[in-house]
Amino acid sequence: MVSSRVSVYACLLLQALLLLPTPAISSDEKDNLLQGINSFRQSRNLAALTKNENAGCVADEIAEALEKKPCSTMAGASTVTSTRPQYADYPSVIKKCNLDSNTTADGVILPVCVPKRVPTLVLTNYTQSSYASYLNNSRYTGIGLGKEDDWMVVVLTTNTPAGTFSNMAAPRVGSMLQLTQCFLVLMLVWFGIC
Repeated sequence: MVSSRVSVYACLLLQALLLLPTPAISSDEKDNLLQGINSFRQSRNLAALTKNENAGCVADEIAEALEKKPCSTMAGASTVTSTRPQYADYPSVIKKCNLDSNTTADGVILPVCVPKRVPTLVLTNYTQSSYASYLNNSRYTGIGLGKEDDWMVVVLTTNTPAGTFSNMAAPRVGSMLQLTQCFLVLMLVWFGIC
């Protein structure tokens, strides 16, 4: 009897321990790079970049497109910057991420290739190259990060309408409902019910 009671308590204690939240350990490369980039910006009295999920989708898709390309396809510290990269089918990336292409024009895409993505070298490729001018620009307020194989892709966004990386506008249910209500009132008035 005592033994079964101890088993029940031990089981309950184990379940309680498993349900306790564990401290988040940020070992993810993307989070570490974001922290490094934000430290770089803050040392220059610029606001920290905030994560933009839509830009993250674009960065992931472009990194996936670059996945099988060797680092030798990029010169030095990856000097290619573009809102419409040549190395990925950008319209299909925009479509896959469900973005309005008009909201990506002010953004910038910064890919780097570092064998085995050594974190310090990846950060250096952003902070000690031509990319630093983008990171030093207060115009950029958001960031998306993507990684595949040796590639890391940073997408910077702005808070301007042409740089927010917003989703495509879907028909608004609320406005359709209002239109239907107006039509119903007109019909009631037309037939003399009101």
